[in-house]
Amino acid sequence: MSQRFEEAYRRSLEDPAGYWGDLAEAVGWTKRWDRVLDDDNPPFYRWFPGAETNTCWNAVDRHVDAGRGDRRALIWDSPITGGKRVLTFRELKDEVAAFAGVLRNHGVGKGDRVLIYMPAVPEAVVAMLACARLGAIHSVVFGGFAAAEVAKRLDDAGPKALLTATCGVEPGRVIPYLPILEDAYRIAGHTPSSVIVLAREQQDAELKPGRDHDWRDEVARAEPADWTPVAATDPLYILYTSGTTGKPKGVVRDNGGHAVALHWTMKGVYDLDPGDCWWAASDIGWVVGHSYIVYAPLLHGNATVLFEGKPVGTPDAGVFWRVISEHGVKALFTAPTAFRAIKKEDPEGRFIGAYDLSRFETLFLAGERADPDTIKWAERMLGRPVIDHWWQTETGWAMAANCLGLGRFPVKHGSPTKPAPGYRIDILGDDGRPAPTGEIGAICVRLPLPPSGLPTLWNDDEGYVESYMADFPGYYKTGDAGLYDEDGYIYIMSRTDDLINVAGHRLSTGGMEEVLAGHRDVAECAVIGVADPLKGQAPVGFVVLKAGVNRAHDEIAAEVVRMVRDEIGAVASFRKAAVVDRLPKTRSGKILRKTMRQIADGEDFPIPATIDDPAILDEIREALKPLGYGPA
Repeated sequence: MSQRFEEAYRRSLEDPAGYWGDLAEAVGWTKRWDRVLDDDNPPFYRWFPGAETNTCWNAVDRHVDAGRGDRRALIWDSPITGGKRVLTFRELKDEVAAFAGVLRNHGVGKGDRVLIYMPAVPEAVVAMLACARLGAIHSVVFGGFAAAEVAKRLDDAGPKALLTATCGVEPGRVIPYLPILEDAYRIAGHTPSSVIVLAREQQDAELKPGRDHDWRDEVARAEPADWTPVAATDPLYILYTSGTTGKPKGVVRDNGGHAVALHWTMKGVYDLDPGDCWWAASDIGWVVGHSYIVYAPLLHGNATVLFEGKPVGTPDAGVFWRVISEHGVKALFTAPTAFRAIKKEDPEGRFIGAYDLSRFETLFLAGERADPDTIKWAERMLGRPVIDHWWQTETGWAMAANCLGLGRFPVKHGSPTKPAPGYRIDILGDDGRPAPTGEIGAICVRLPLPPSGLPTLWNDDEGYVESYMADFPGYYKTGDAGLYDEDGYIYIMSRTDDLINVAGHRLSTGGMEEVLAGHRDVAECAVIGVADPLKGQAPVGFVVLKAGVNRAHDEIAAEVVRMVRDEIGAVASFRKAAVVDRLPKTRSGKILRKTMRQIADGEDFPIPATIDDPAILDEIREALKPLGYGPA
């Protein structure tokens, strides 16, 4: 047991004002707070009211002013295009100040919204920081999102300017952005007055006079802009996440609490020191990109890697090891799906030995449930700690983690360890009461959320309460289901939607997936609950095989069915499984289990805006037919 962790965790709950007030001393302020926490209007809590700061100043200028301007700040590595760039903190400051001048020339100021629709290029990071520098509120939309989804965000955020590029680049294809945006403008009720376009060599584009402006021309004529103090409680950004209705759900992040929490996590959770090289293999369109490509590492003074590539196919399953070796990465944070892809292509880990990983110390996983088999494989191949942790777009950083900067706990496969400081997490039954140890229930966080937790939804206080607070008063409902073990470790088993009721028994599809993932030939898997006239719901499994496996699919399906019945029992009623070439996923790698379930139940559904490749859905339909599911 880590005494330092226990002391920090206890104080964070018993004296949150003292705990977070002390940590806030590591962040620069132009005006101190009136009090640490404003809890006068639950559930609308505010951290550091009365204080003023600037996130860009804290992330960039302060390091230059302190004599650290020549340290690496941003490392861009694009195996798809062959491009690479390294920006020091001083160079990053100059580029950010210049682009802030561009935005100012287009009338963007404090409180204005700016939509950013860009690929993983350095200019995208510069754009985010430039907005923060002026006190403008950025909303990043994953480059390549469908026009209808962009239009919803245009109407909800009402941006004054839109920043984009001529294209995104994927393995083997170029995705032109401007035609998608033109469609979005036709759909949307609101369109920005200025569109600034970064020309990429892979795609030319004609700019519309009076509205569209060339990025580089605009920078050349702009005067650098200084940073603007903003209130700690002012919004830094809006990040849209999926909701249960067609209305966009814009998670708001403030400036002050966000800077305090994220600065602390780089040491407290990840055990990095300023100057260390850090890599979050994600995209700036997701919360991981916001928190751990851009803000947290730069706030803490770390070099951060921005990667435009894939874990496999750019050019092979060794690209992660090449990036780690070349840039001296100390810790990598990625999604379990990335490692499942690597394991599928290189199950023996042959690429690993070709690179110098001597400076690499820790692998962190998050973004979806990390199955024990994947963690064990990574541990065995890398010979380094593999640390699972759990968090959400709404929180901005880990709710549960093995906080390495406070002393390491023993790893338990399948668990992200314990709630992080500031998070009092309960497992609640349907009646709202705490569930007994070992029993699955709804995972809920007692209010208030710690700094960086969403204070509300953009222009939707009512939706904020309805989405997160109404079902369990006094708590933030995470939407995840899980349990505590006898040692106080928490296990995130599935989304609450993925708890299935089989003949009166509440079962976790995540537990069944653990069993399937343990099969020697399985690279990744998913289990869904489909409607059953007798039992209410029945589980159906899908497995993707490792590269080079040539055994009969029926034989493998029968084996995984037998494994579930042997390890979980007949109560699981697990009788059907199919081998598929791939699983439908979002661009961030999350498996679209709800969509698979809707296909199996024959329901009508919209194609998810975040899906990586809609054609996969037809493959799932075909795989379900022999099992007796899907549209008639």
